[in-house]
Amino acid sequence: MKKSNIILSLLLFSTIIVAQGTSGTDAKYEYRNLIDLPTAGITDKGNVGISIDIMPGGVLVSKIEVGVFENFSFGISYGGNNIIGRGKITGYKLPGINVRGRIVNETEALPAILVGFDSQGKGEFDKSLNRFQIKSPGLFAAVSKNFDFYGYFSVHGLVNYSFEIDDGDKDLNIGVGFEKTLGTKVSLVGEYDFAINDNNRKSVGDGSGYLNLGIRWSLKDGLTLGLNLRDLLDNKKFISSNADRGIFVEYLQAIF
Repeated sequence: MKKSNIILSLLLFSTIIVAQGTSGTDAKYEYRNLIDLPTAGITDKGNVGISIDIMPGGVLVSKIEVGVFENFSFGISYGGNNIIGRGKITGYKLPGINVRGRIVNETEALPAILVGFDSQGKGEFDKSLNRFQIKSPGLFAAVSKNFDFYGYFSVHGLVNYSFEIDDGDKDLNIGVGFEKTLGTKVSLVGEYDFAINDNNRKSVGDGSGYLNLGIRWSLKDGLTLGLNLRDLLDNKKFISSNADRGIFVEYLQAIF
């Protein structure tokens, strides 16, 4: 068995064996990502988070995160194409690494501020350009602030530099997003990735940016189910569609 398939099998198995979650006003845990963009949320010390992102083309990305210290977490992820459906399974070349450190905790006056690194992109991997369809965040800084507004309303901002630059686009990128609780167990999430680093001649995007929306539902303690709609502005040059539909599953629990 290839090394890449062994890694993928271990991540999938760990997801199967392992519930309030991250959604709604009763949420017990923080969002670390809205859909694709990182937030200033972090996995608490002693907690482990396991997630699966299922996307078109049979793409599946699985991730494990551990809160190692207070305000510091580490994660590893892996995925591939045609995991769901039919056809030859093609694993990603390398697993992704995710490291996060929150340098400012949120107060009434200040937002939470976090810096991190995430090498995991999503979607199909283009070997000729050495990049994912959705570029990895790379180095990033994120800010998040919560407000009381008919439940909770949170706003998020991001600046990032992806190291997937073989397409010739080396620009810094920015993104913004929100979460709005809808009752005790459901949240609506949305984000706009300006995709400044994905709008040149060789890019996947045409310059419109990526507008994504999702719904999150906390099923039980630690377990959250989500539905995603990606690329509502039809930013992709070569694949025309109104939206890419996907499924998100996440489980968090304290282990020490």
